[in-house]
Amino acid sequence: MAAADGSTVLFSDEELREISGLKKGANFVEVMCGCTSRRYGDAVGRLRVFASGDLEINCECTPGCDEEKLTPAAFEKHSERETARKWKSNVWVIAEGEKVPLSKTALLKYYNQASKTANGSHKGANGRPCHRDEFLRCTRCNKERRFRLRNKEECRIYHDALANVDWKCSDLSTDKVTCGDDEERASRKVLRAVHARHHAKAAPPVS
Repeated sequence: MAAADGSTVLFSDEELREISGLKKGANFVEVMCGCTSRRYGDAVGRLRVFASGDLEINCECTPGCDEEKLTPAAFEKHSERETARKWKSNVWVIAEGEKVPLSKTALLKYYNQASKTANGSHKGANGRPCHRDEFLRCTRCNKERRFRLRNKEECRIYHDALANVDWKCSDLSTDKVTCGDDEERASRKVLRAVHARHHAKAAPPVS
C-alpha cells in the first residue's frame, strides 16, 4: 500500500494507535522501545521495522551509548536482561501509556512473514520434509560451527547470530562449544540436509 507521498504504508493507523515515539520513513516505521533489567532498570532505544522483516534498534540507554543497528536479541543482551533469549516478550514498546511486549503488537508481522518464508522446510528426494543446516565462522578462533535449523526457534537463533558481526563460539546457545573444540570435519559438513525423522532416530543417547 502506498501513501500519497509515494512512501510505503506498512501499518494501519489502528495497528500503530497510541504507540510512543512513532516516526514513519519511506520504507520503515520507527518507535520507542525498551527492555527492563531488574538490576539496571530500563534500557531504551528506537526500533525500526522494515517491510523486509528486518528489525534494527539504536540504543539510547545512556547519553554516551553508541550501539546502533542491534537486533532485538542483541539489544536484549545489551540491556543485561536476566532472562534473555525471549526478546519478543522482553523487548517492549509504550502503547497507551503501558509497556507492551513486541509479541502483543502488530510490529512483528513482517518479521514473522519473513521467518516463515526463510525457515520453511523443503522436501528431499524421498519426499519427506528435511532441513538444511548452516555454518557460521567464529570471529575469534576462525572455526565454523554448525547451526541446526529443525524448528522456528533454532532458525531464529541462527538469523540472530548471522546478524551479529562479532559472533563467537561462546554465543552458541544450542550446543556447548568453545573456541578450544575442534572444527567439524569437512566430510561431515557436506551432510547439511537432514531428514527430521532420520535425525530423531539417529540422535545419540543423552548421558
